[in-house]
Amino acid sequence: RVEPNAHEWHLKDELIPMEIIEELAEMGVFGLTIPEEFGGFGLSKASMVVVSEELSRGYIGVGSLGTRSEIAAELIICGGTDEQKQAWLPKLASGEILPTAVFTEPNTGSDLGSLRTRAVKTDEGWEITGNKTWITHAARTHVMTLLARTDPDTTDHRGLSMFLAEKTPGTDDNPFPTPGMTGGEIEVLGYRGMKEYELGFDGFKVKEENLLGGETGQGFKQLMQTFESARIQTAARAIGVAQAALDVAMQYAIDRKQFGKSLIEFPRVSGKLAMMAVEIMIARQLTYYSAWQKDHDKRCDLEAGMAKLLGARVAWAAADNGLQIHGGNGFALEYKISRILCDARILNIFEGAAEIQAQVIARRLLG
Repeated sequence: RVEPNAHEWHLKDELIPMEIIEELAEMGVFGLTIPEEFGGFGLSKASMVVVSEELSRGYIGVGSLGTRSEIAAELIICGGTDEQKQAWLPKLASGEILPTAVFTEPNTGSDLGSLRTRAVKTDEGWEITGNKTWITHAARTHVMTLLARTDPDTTDHRGLSMFLAEKTPGTDDNPFPTPGMTGGEIEVLGYRGMKEYELGFDGFKVKEENLLGGETGQGFKQLMQTFESARIQTAARAIGVAQAALDVAMQYAIDRKQFGKSLIEFPRVSGKLAMMAVEIMIARQLTYYSAWQKDHDKRCDLEAGMAKLLGARVAWAAADNGLQIHGGNGFALEYKISRILCDARILNIFEGAAEIQAQVIARRLLG
């Protein structure tokens, strides 16, 4: 359903069709790791890795739809009140509610602790004012996990709180119909199926009961608790993209004839494919291991960080080598490998830029 259509969605810069999202919801993709008592499957992080990899092998946008639900559900499971769990998790699991993560700001990429969007207490609840950017799938979603500063006297992570900010899903004509909120699309190289947006909030209203955990000042800590799962899931997406690159490069090398024989018969080409397979296997096993650690309640920020860092590099190398095997045709937009290269490039940036990831790993290893 995905792979034959993904390249057209990419070239036309279209949103993934809602019927695909509905089919994913019916299969239970959005409730994969949500406990059964809240309407999910209660499966392991290892299961989530397999599903994320395979969907991303078809198209990273489809594999990434699950990331949004994974992050939102993990935030609520780890930091939400009992009432919030009962209210939100079943709807996230069924796909009735689609979430988006609203953290990054124009001046705060990796330095989330210094963000400036503020939430002010009112008689009715909270009012949000500020700007956010790089918000994936912002228009069509129903709820934003939104990080804002509730203590104006702070300048670091201690004054931040997390909100479950409800909004009305938009349309093509009116992407952001909710009062107090505006937005514009950011055009991007790849990773296009959900689109990226910058958002503006001006007195945007959030209900009092939608403060995550019912307590201010916990937002950064709540978000940190989700980073292991998010990075494991991102490593899985990277492996899927790398595998897609190997798939199309292998097929091209078999089909393409030069000097009377298939490209795959030339050692420099078959050697490239062999190393792609080796590197993908290494990244996959490291990702499985970090998921296993998470499933057994062991600290795995180091392993998850390594899996994400390596997976992103392997995906880029596989896409680059795959394009090289295509020669000039790989540079043509009509060939799938051109999309896979663009999609692979984001993996070194989001969910922890490679440099930050390496810094975190170094800090852990070097004490």
